[in-house]
Amino acid sequence: MADHTEVMKGIRQYPGVRYPVLTPNLQGFHRAVAAGATEISVFGAASESFSKKNINCSIEESMGKFEEVVKSARHMNIPARGYVSCALGCPYEGIITPQKVTEVSKRLYSMGCYEISLGDTIGVGTPGSMKRMLESVMKEIPLGALAVHCHDTYGQALANILMALQMGINVVDSAVSGLGGCPYAKGASGNVATEDLIYMLNGLGLNTGVNLYKVMEAGDFICKAVNKTTNSKVAQASFRA
Repeated sequence: MADHTEVMKGIRQYPGVRYPVLTPNLQGFHRAVAAGATEISVFGAASESFSKKNINCSIEESMGKFEEVVKSARHMNIPARGYVSCALGCPYEGIITPQKVTEVSKRLYSMGCYEISLGDTIGVGTPGSMKRMLESVMKEIPLGALAVHCHDTYGQALANILMALQMGINVVDSAVSGLGGCPYAKGASGNVATEDLIYMLNGLGLNTGVNLYKVMEAGDFICKAVNKTTNSKVAQASFRA
């Protein structure tokens, strides 16, 4: 986050594409807006320990900071999205109850986040725990305001996403080549690979409007640039073929 000004300067922005910036506090928010951000994201956690490690404050303190950020964003007509980390498990606390996830999600939604992304930060969730968590959150927040964010540490991301889709969720976060991870979650792999997600959605007959081949090209480019091997099974199979 320290270098988001440089990142924003390096991006050629296209009309109709959103470029949200993570902003943990008011200071970060003003820097992001100055750098040209037209959407911001606040990221909380359903785990007290993770919140302290990740953003250096308790859940309660984080909510106070986010409230200031979202309020300022609203005044400037800038949409704000909310993230809830550790929605299906925490590296420090283990199992997180659906009630806790619901409570944090409700607060983010109430303060004005247009969408709440529920994150399996360490990728320990299964379709069963995803179902239980979503059933709880959906009692308090409209379906159209929910998204899922699944990491693939245990190879469950696509199965978890399919469960969420079957329950009516239609926004899914993903990362090209499955890049990413979390410095505060030991062993956590990246987010689900966009290539694998698109391949599954195509197989379900769901038209995303995203060109799978172009995404694979982008994945190949970025993996070479950062000297990493793709985590996408689809890309691995396609480039081998």
